[in-house]
Amino acid sequence: MEAPGCCCRRRRRQLPVLLLWVNGLMTLGFAGARQQTNLCNESLMLEKLPACGKSFEEMMKKVDSKKWCNLTEFIMYYDNFTQCTEREANNASCFWPNPLAEGFITGIHKQFFSNCTSEKVHWEDPPDEILITLILIPVMLTCAMITLVVWCSKRSDILV
Repeated sequence: MEAPGCCCRRRRRQLPVLLLWVNGLMTLGFAGARQQTNLCNESLMLEKLPACGKSFEEMMKKVDSKKWCNLTEFIMYYDNFTQCTEREANNASCFWPNPLAEGFITGIHKQFFSNCTSEKVHWEDPPDEILITLILIPVMLTCAMITLVVWCSKRSDILV
């Protein structure tokens, strides 16, 4: 017959082994049972990406060039272009985005959106009268609340 507590000691020794085993299974499950061994075929990707650019160029011909800076006018075309570049990168066993695909996309941006610079808004301080008012109101309210709290705490015997 086993001594009392012997079974528990054996289980305690097995627990770390069990935890390591479960951790290993989870790691394999999350990382994938097999590692991706395909290397990125950059030349194939660079060969296929221009077709995406051509398709985007054809679709952009439908949009008036004066509206090229308004994303709502061509968002569907741009989405198709993005999906095409992602698909071609994946077909070449490359991650997306990657530096080569980004370079290609940047070239398309330069071709179509180089005149779409955002205008910087020049912020100005409000007039002094408004600024002083906006500063003093919270300060005065804070002082009033502190005074009210102190006054009420001194008069706690009356309020209860």
